[in-house]
Amino acid sequence: MSKKKSVENVGRREIMKALGTIPILGVFFYKLFKKHAFDSIREAAAMSELGELKKAPAVITSKDPGKLLRLGIIGYGGRGHALLRALGFTTPVWTDDAKQRARENKMDKGYESFINQTDLNVVLNGVCDIYDTRAEEALAASTNDDRPGSGTRKLSTAKRYRHYQDLLEAKDIDAVIIATPDHWHAQMIMDAVQAGKHVYCEKCMTRTIDEAFDVYDVVKDGNVKFQLGHQNRQIETHMKAKEIVDKGILGPITLIESTTNRNDPGGAWQYTIHEDGTSQTIDWEQFQAQAPTKMDFNAERFFRWRKWFDYGTGLAGDLLSHEYDAVNQIMDLGIPKTAVASGGVYFYKDGRDVPDVFQVVYEYPDRNLTYMYSATLANGKSRGRTFMGHDAHMEVGRGLTVTPESNSTRYKDKMDDGSISSSLPLFSYTTGSKEIDGITSATSKYFAKKGLVYTYREGKRFNTSHLHMKEWIDAIRNGTETSCNIEKGFEEAITCHMATESYRQKRVVEWNPVKRQIV
Repeated sequence: MSKKKSVENVGRREIMKALGTIPILGVFFYKLFKKHAFDSIREAAAMSELGELKKAPAVITSKDPGKLLRLGIIGYGGRGHALLRALGFTTPVWTDDAKQRARENKMDKGYESFINQTDLNVVLNGVCDIYDTRAEEALAASTNDDRPGSGTRKLSTAKRYRHYQDLLEAKDIDAVIIATPDHWHAQMIMDAVQAGKHVYCEKCMTRTIDEAFDVYDVVKDGNVKFQLGHQNRQIETHMKAKEIVDKGILGPITLIESTTNRNDPGGAWQYTIHEDGTSQTIDWEQFQAQAPTKMDFNAERFFRWRKWFDYGTGLAGDLLSHEYDAVNQIMDLGIPKTAVASGGVYFYKDGRDVPDVFQVVYEYPDRNLTYMYSATLANGKSRGRTFMGHDAHMEVGRGLTVTPESNSTRYKDKMDDGSISSSLPLFSYTTGSKEIDGITSATSKYFAKKGLVYTYREGKRFNTSHLHMKEWIDAIRNGTETSCNIEKGFEEAITCHMATESYRQKRVVEWNPVKRQIV
């Protein structure tokens, strides 16, 4: 008799003894108790394989925030606005709109999440943006007292700087946030570190390979805290996923796939070109000073800079970077041995030179695995992120699911006795509600599904950028390390640049770790 039949017969005998005096309802209750018994058996089998998983990081508690930190921001576009809001500063226009949305839609929790953030005890003393309108918005955010910790201290209007070098010389600024287009990141990071300022910089860390080496050397030699803007490092499901991989639950992992699918103009970087964005309100010469190609004022290139390699890093640096960093967080892969990429401008025939369809294959022969990424900006099908092991596969996004493989070696005995089935998840982990609260645009919904907007700690919702910022602030105050430090930033930059180089040169590229160069 098979193990599966043995378990079933024992369960049947015990249940029928209990139901023998209830002939009318016996069949119904037998089926009910049988299901419950087997659910319990499967749950016990799953737990025996998973072992004890760590609890998610604790909810941030209110405590003495430490010495007041004085901040400056360089660049107040879309990400600059989001990062300042994560620090507790936003414009009166945003707070008024957010409160109105909440009144009209109880599911919209944007304002509630913002106002309930931890007060990080920081002040905004300096603002630098070469577009007058955005600089004025940042100044308004610096004194808006509709914020976390409202009324705890007097807010003064930040000083506007027209050149970032002057902001870095200011004695009343301890740390800077760099949220400019990619082509300015490297020079600003190095100048900031050499000025003794702590640095939070948006990804991609640099626009070119050579810049990545230069930034790495300067930051390593500096005595500052550096954080690269990969807020996915704070996502609860990624932490669980790493535990599961580390426990060997998936078995040998040989293939990882991750994707980006977006299908709206904003997701393809067709941003609004503001009417007041002219050569009189934008310092165009300063904008293009670090760009390899110079031209007369071009509003589209200023507002939609991500569409050109002169200023941005394409799908590799913009979106693959999120996916790679998540995989690197979970698997600690580091820089691949080789990369080969392909794609093209297949949908948005608007003069851009970065592809709107893109795929890359990374090889890690020392880890016996391949990592594949693919993207399109002309279709919104959600394809997720999957880790494929011999014994199980794991899908990771806003939630996490582990499903055993039918030909698993590890789970063979439990599959034979029916306590584990390849048709049912071994483990499923979901954080937060089923709804994506207060997220309206297709692009924002994409980021929310990836977990890049909010995460949950003990059922409470947190802005991931706020948690990432808080980690940086805590590191400055306490001397701790950041989760996306210069080592991780360097790995991300080289990995993304390998894909771009392969795409542009139409060949396989290889990383030489001894000579520290891409060949």
